[in-house]
Amino acid sequence: MKEFIMAQQNGRNIPSEDKIFGISRLANEMIEKKGKDAVTNATIGALLDDDGKLVVLSSVVEVLRNLTPEDYAEYAPIGGTADFKKSIKKAAFGKYMPNCFTEAVATPGGTGAIRNTIANYSKIGDQVLTSDWFWATYSSIAGEIGRSVTTYSLFDEAGNFNIAAFERKVDELLSVQESLVIIINTPAHNPTGYSLTLQDWDNLLNTVKAVAAEDKKVTLFIDVAYIDFAGDPDKYREFLPKLENLQANILPIMGYSSSKTFTLYGMRCGAMICMTPIKEIAEEFVRVCQFSARASWSNCTRASMVVLSKIYEDNTLLERVNEERKHYCDLLLKRGKAFEEEASKVGLKIVPFDAGFFASIPCPDPDGASKILQEEGIFLVPLAKGLRVSVASIPEEKCRMLPGKILSVLNSMK
Repeated sequence: MKEFIMAQQNGRNIPSEDKIFGISRLANEMIEKKGKDAVTNATIGALLDDDGKLVVLSSVVEVLRNLTPEDYAEYAPIGGTADFKKSIKKAAFGKYMPNCFTEAVATPGGTGAIRNTIANYSKIGDQVLTSDWFWATYSSIAGEIGRSVTTYSLFDEAGNFNIAAFERKVDELLSVQESLVIIINTPAHNPTGYSLTLQDWDNLLNTVKAVAAEDKKVTLFIDVAYIDFAGDPDKYREFLPKLENLQANILPIMGYSSSKTFTLYGMRCGAMICMTPIKEIAEEFVRVCQFSARASWSNCTRASMVVLSKIYEDNTLLERVNEERKHYCDLLLKRGKAFEEEASKVGLKIVPFDAGFFASIPCPDPDGASKILQEEGIFLVPLAKGLRVSVASIPEEKCRMLPGKILSVLNSMK
């Protein structure tokens, strides 16, 4: 939309419709016309079963059904209930509870954690750093509050984490900004499925520690939305101790999404959790983030907080939830590996993949390729550098079918 009637553009690029939801809408329209079997809708960022139904953990639903009216009708405190804040830390850190000051503030999903981190740890006009393969909503969030997103190349020529590009960009930004927010989406990165290795983390943190002089402030926002659908929960949390007790001007903030882990997408439940050796920094974190919450969404859904608290009060229930999630995590991992294996078999180049909801294919004309695939009943998300496939939303046989279809379209466009 180029012209506004009453609203003000305020430097924002506001499309007529969200791209992902718009393409999903087209997929649903084709389903109505041609039937479910004729369409592959790989745009959805939620886990569906093999029949295309939303996966909702029955053990979590059972807790929901037993809530009292007070559990869901009463206002929650702005920062979250006391029991929720304890429980969300247990959920986020697992057996790696940090040996430093940690504070949690409730947010409406991981999105709210991103918003409040940018709002409080960067200045208006600052650039926020993330990789060149990234969730496009990062840009929307930053732009909405007067910041912008800039990127570094995520991969080098060998397909490894591009520490040289990361270092150059951090150095460049800190030469002109007093503070820098860096968004690191791992494990099971959206949109590629890549996960930083422990060596990657060492290289990244050594770079930040070397570049971040005492008069500069760096906030590392770790977006772990998909951590509990990446695989072994302990293995994928092994990096957490590396974030303990960094120098005082480097603040790690974890964005944790109960929406994903506990399949409570529509209840918008999450938290931002800081890790710092300085008590005053942790106290300030609570104060400023609660202030921003009050000024935007006010408070979050109490019911989801109570559900999480009840799960962590009952070890037997927690074991049931973890076992049920593992079943679906295994299903998701099979789909992702099936897509990766078939891509290798047919010769389709994909971005380095490890786990998670998504995989990506480099492509010079993502929008053009997406439109051609739609004609064949295949709906993918076009990104700036390629196509995103949601392996979370399609069964294994379609994960194996897609690489050949995609490759055929890409070859036809050469």
